[in-house]
Amino acid sequence: MPTPHHVTTLTNPRSDRVKAVRALSRRSVRSRTGEFLAEGPQSVREAVSHRPDLVRDVYVTAEAAGRHPAIVQDAVERDLWVHEVTPEVLAAMVDSPAPQGIAAVCRTLDISLGSALRALSDRPTAALVCVLTHVRDPGNAGTVIRGADAAGADLVVVSDSSVDVYNAKVVRSTAGSLWHLPVCVGEPVPTILAALRSAGIRLLAADGAGETLLPDVDLVPPHAWVMGNEAWGLPADVREACDEVVRVPIYGRAESLNLAMAATVCLYASAQARHEAR
Repeated sequence: MPTPHHVTTLTNPRSDRVKAVRALSRRSVRSRTGEFLAEGPQSVREAVSHRPDLVRDVYVTAEAAGRHPAIVQDAVERDLWVHEVTPEVLAAMVDSPAPQGIAAVCRTLDISLGSALRALSDRPTAALVCVLTHVRDPGNAGTVIRGADAAGADLVVVSDSSVDVYNAKVVRSTAGSLWHLPVCVGEPVPTILAALRSAGIRLLAADGAGETLLPDVDLVPPHAWVMGNEAWGLPADVREACDEVVRVPIYGRAESLNLAMAATVCLYASAQARHEAR
């Protein structure tokens, strides 16, 4: 492991620094400090590679540094603080039952909805947005962000009534995609929908009660997929605020698709339409 001046060694799992990192598992602390913890080699690799400006500290065990030397080297070359820690220290820092040997304290990706939409207006392709309205499950939220990234979406908007995207389980579930595309958080659903509409983005509610089937929707113009809660979908007022309510057709005997699956199907249909329109 490289040992320049900005690499230190931490061995005390009860130190104030360790306690401060562990405290980031609480939403109130994340909100107050503007920081969160990314855990695991994939999350840390993508944070260091794509948004090193947001990485405050990297913590890695000697064993993990041996398995992932490129991550450590990249962090050092970018002049980030890297701390070698014992397995006991890392276990005390993270809330994962099976720590993967490396974690990073990062600053939150603060981007307002207004600035994100202004940036979209300068892009040559029609905007593709994904909105999470009342998504409460961390794994679902992270998987949708990952799917949006894979489908080439331009923006993900997470309402104030959804899970905190800086929850450790959400961050892990994004598999690094959190650092690949803009993610806006904290706005109420009505504000989000009104802002998207004002930006000329068509609102498509994804809901099993929709009368329009996914293959019949024009997905070439700018549009946003509006996704609801895992258990009860989208409330009536949100469906009514959208331009169209769209249903993913079920060809087999499954009753429905779960949120993350439905979102990925819808986003990939949009990606295909964009590709064919080029």
